[in-house]
Amino acid sequence: MRPRLLETICCQNGRLKGLVFHQDRVRRSAQALGWKTFPDLYSITIPQQARKGRCKCRVLYRENIEEIEFTPYYIRPVQRLTLIKADHIDYACKYEDRALINAAFAERGEADDVLFVRHGLLTDTSYANIALWDGTRWLTPKQPLLGGTRRAQLLEQDRIYMADIFVTDLHQFEKLALFNAMMDLEEGPVIAVQPTNIRLSSPFTKK
Repeated sequence: MRPRLLETICCQNGRLKGLVFHQDRVRRSAQALGWKTFPDLYSITIPQQARKGRCKCRVLYRENIEEIEFTPYYIRPVQRLTLIKADHIDYACKYEDRALINAAFAERGEADDVLFVRHGLLTDTSYANIALWDGTRWLTPKQPLLGGTRRAQLLEQDRIYMADIFVTDLHQFEKLALFNAMMDLEEGPVIAVQPTNIRLSSPFTKK
């Protein structure tokens, strides 16, 4: 059976935000998977209970939308990260199946989330893209695990800039910010880049 894909869209006071970026990702994902058609996200109807405040619109689809769910959304605090090696994880499309990501998340230890590293390069956390502040501007990994819709928007607005960021470059940055479709760059958790906040897991500490 063909894999099922997922879009998580921010619904703010009854309006789906960043829809042009979500629709573009749906189109690109369908093309990458060889699908002949893909769903029209603009056809989504907003229920009454999602017309006030911030809700998460969760859309599961193949060639057509199969499920839509609206739930209230609250930004969860993240203060500490564990770096996890993720060379084996391929998440170029936003798959419903997150088994590998969830397994890695379970290895976070006392941290709040994991930060994936592929071939020595920083990518994403389990649920967000990242940007690092170098004292002048925000840099985001050039090769993320998943190209997020908020990331695409921030790049278009010149609020973040792409760069290859190696694990060994971490000490050059002051802080790390998390963002995704549900939370803007200024809204998500911000973590000071210190050894107490960003822990290296065993693959990075072995001599």
